[in-house]
Amino acid sequence: MSETFDITLPPFDRLTPEQQHTLINALDVAYFRQGETLLEANQPSEQLHIIIKGSVEESAPDGGEVFAHYTADDMFDVRAQLEHQCRHNYTALEDTLCYLLPKDVFLSLYQGNGQFAAYFDSNLARRQQLLEEAQRQQNLAEFILTKVDDDSIQPCLVLARQTTLDEATRQLKKMGMDAALVEAGDGQPYGIVTRTNLLHALIFDDLPKSVPIGDVATAPVISVDKGDYLFNAMLAMTRSKVKRVSVLDDGEIVGMLDLTQVLSLFSTHSHVLTLRIARANSIEELALAAGSQARLVETLFNNGIHTRFVMELIATVNEQIIEKAFQLTVPQVMQNHCCLVVMGSEGRGEQILKSDQDNALILEDGVEWPALAATMATLIETLHQLGYPLCPGNVMVNNPKWVKSQSEWLQTVDGITGRGNDNDMMDLAILADSHAIAGNKALLSPIKQRLHQQMASQELLLTTFTRPVLRFSVPLTLFGKLKANKDGLDIKQGGIFPIVHGTRALALEHGIEPNNTFERLAQLVEHKVLESSTASNLSEALKLFIKLRLRQQLDHPAGGLQQHLDVGRLNRTDRDLLRHSLHVVKKFKEWLGYHYQIRD
Repeated sequence: MSETFDITLPPFDRLTPEQQHTLINALDVAYFRQGETLLEANQPSEQLHIIIKGSVEESAPDGGEVFAHYTADDMFDVRAQLEHQCRHNYTALEDTLCYLLPKDVFLSLYQGNGQFAAYFDSNLARRQQLLEEAQRQQNLAEFILTKVDDDSIQPCLVLARQTTLDEATRQLKKMGMDAALVEAGDGQPYGIVTRTNLLHALIFDDLPKSVPIGDVATAPVISVDKGDYLFNAMLAMTRSKVKRVSVLDDGEIVGMLDLTQVLSLFSTHSHVLTLRIARANSIEELALAAGSQARLVETLFNNGIHTRFVMELIATVNEQIIEKAFQLTVPQVMQNHCCLVVMGSEGRGEQILKSDQDNALILEDGVEWPALAATMATLIETLHQLGYPLCPGNVMVNNPKWVKSQSEWLQTVDGITGRGNDNDMMDLAILADSHAIAGNKALLSPIKQRLHQQMASQELLLTTFTRPVLRFSVPLTLFGKLKANKDGLDIKQGGIFPIVHGTRALALEHGIEPNNTFERLAQLVEHKVLESSTASNLSEALKLFIKLRLRQQLDHPAGGLQQHLDVGRLNRTDRDLLRHSLHVVKKFKEWLGYHYQIRD
């Protein structure tokens, strides 16, 4: 029995209290000297080993290949518990201390708890789903602690009690509101009148239009204080069976909340931000709205919202911000004669925190625009002011290389694909992810079509295009451990780029139109290019890489958009999933090398 075993570590936290008690009572502790064999290939294993301290090497029976190294909190050999014998040797690299869980106890827990069993499934998607479900449960308490603040309070219309039904209806229509507060007076508390109240009064009760609203208002109005929890506001509405409450600040009415809005705020907080973007009439107002985007990301992430959903939502918000900046910067007379295009992660809809600008402009053929250069310089500076960093590679509309007429862009695509040299491949990759975001969006379609036509089934060109995937090594050691340098583990080059660029190449080869990597993977399955399990594992690996990078960026905002992970900060589960995911990338790179006959 062990009283010090950490039962909160996955997957043991999936066990019921009774099962956890059974596990703890069944554990034993064993000590192994350096060089001692813990498990031998082709022999049965009667215990699951969980390392307390030390290090163990997994190797082939003949010693010719090393598969992995295990250290504190790692476990092995699960496969031997489910099969009749071990496939590999396990040897202590140093003096090692392990917990031993008897095989019969492990199997009883495995068979009696589906979540516990699912953790050991080799399918990365199932393991990720299990962990995300647990994360959402863990963050539920934080999720309900959002407070009533200026962003969530709606402005309200306050009418005198003697206002007629006719005038009240007209004012509500003019203000675009569906309810108004009614002033207190003559010992009467504040009341509320809704469009439904007015409809019933005029149609069903057949009251004259001249009747004062004080006669039909509902009173008293339930109130909450600014700074109170939104959860409490929702409870107040539920208990009183009302859909709206007034908001007080030091006893004075400052606005309203309605139930639909509160439920939406609990859902994402995103509609407040999008409303502020839509209402912005100046760059200064837009900057205030854009400045709250990072808080939205952090709220969603900390509340366990799926990474894919966060990406889709933030991509939509980014589009709205950039489009609004375009509308405020580019003269209205020119807006329908050009198209602003975003590329890179923004073009794929995979950006979460604001990254470097990647944009281009397509001009309608024959358009004369003397102030074009000055306008584009202003646009880039505006986007920079809104929090989008300048692109180090100068892939921006203040660079004439990325501002051309539609005909010139078509010639550019023909030239790049015709030359097919390594120097042009980066530009080709950038254009492949282009997405129209403002202006006359139809200008982009012929260019994307030409790009797909020129790339489809061009084996030599696709080989050159894909070759960069193999130039960056996967950050795993020869022993299958995570590999990091003094800056950390480069997750962009070693994990994200191979999936994104490899998938991009396959999409171009098979005429798949979507830019988003997840959508491309799904269509590659439909086209029978990839196995469903392969695409699923690649999707889950990419989500994990983005999630781990985002978590680090949120924890260390002063560090900027760093692409390196501090492996030492990862818990055992994240290390395990990261190692598993990088092996998925390694296999994908090997498949790409074979598929495109790349000899690098």
